[in-house]
Amino acid sequence: MIDLYYWTTPNGHKITLFLEEAGFDYRIHPINIGKGEQFAPAFLEISPNNRIPAIVDRAPSDRGQPLALFESGAILEYLADKSGKFLPEIGRQRYRVLQWLHWQMGGLGPMAGQNHHFRHYAPKKIDYAIERYVKETARLYGVLDRQLDDNDHVADDDYSIADIAIWPWIRSHEKQGQDLEDFPSLQRWFEQVGERAAVKRAYAKAEEINPDLIDPRNGVEMTDEARKHLFER
Repeated sequence: MIDLYYWTTPNGHKITLFLEEAGFDYRIHPINIGKGEQFAPAFLEISPNNRIPAIVDRAPSDRGQPLALFESGAILEYLADKSGKFLPEIGRQRYRVLQWLHWQMGGLGPMAGQNHHFRHYAPKKIDYAIERYVKETARLYGVLDRQLDDNDHVADDDYSIADIAIWPWIRSHEKQGQDLEDFPSLQRWFEQVGERAAVKRAYAKAEEINPDLIDPRNGVEMTDEARKHLFER
C-alpha cells in the first residue's frame, strides 16, 4: 500500500498518473494547500519542505520500516524502480529518461510556476516579469516540441516517467499564455497522452477530491485565505 499525500496541482497529478499506470494499490490523503494543511506537524514529518506530493510506502522493497519520500521527481524515480515500469533499470536509455525528468523539475515546472504566479496571482501586475516568464515558457515548449519531432514520446519511443512528469504542466498551457498550435509535435504528443486510460482515471480522482475547483488545471481556488497560505508563509 502506498499512502499518497496529494492535492490537485500539476506536481500532485504526476504521482496519480504513475500510480494509475502501474496499477499500485494506493490511498490518497488530501492535503488542501489553500487551507494551509501542508503546515500541519504530521505532514511536515513526511514532507519537511511543506510541499505536496509526498508518499509513504508501507511495504518497501527492502522489507524495512515504511519509507517516506517527498519531491515529485524523486517519488517518480522510486516508484519506477519499485515497479520496474516506465524507467529502464540500466543503460543509456535510463539516463535519457532521467535527463528529461530533471529538465521538468529544474526548468519547465519552476518557470511555468512563475508564469502562473505573475500572470494570475501577483497582487501587482509587473509587465517585465510576465513577459520574461511567458517567453521562457515558450522557449521550453520549443525545446520539447523539437524533441518530439522525431520521437513518439519525450525520451525517444517508449512512454516513461519523463512523459508523466511533463504532461500535467502542459495541460495548463492556456494559463501560461501558450498556444499548442505553435508547437505541432508537442500538441500531437499532448493529445495522445491525454487519451491514455490511466490519465483519465487520475484526473477523475482529482475532480472527486476537489469538486469545487473552478479550474482543475490550476489546483487551487485563489481565495484570500489561500493566498496567505501559499505566498505569505
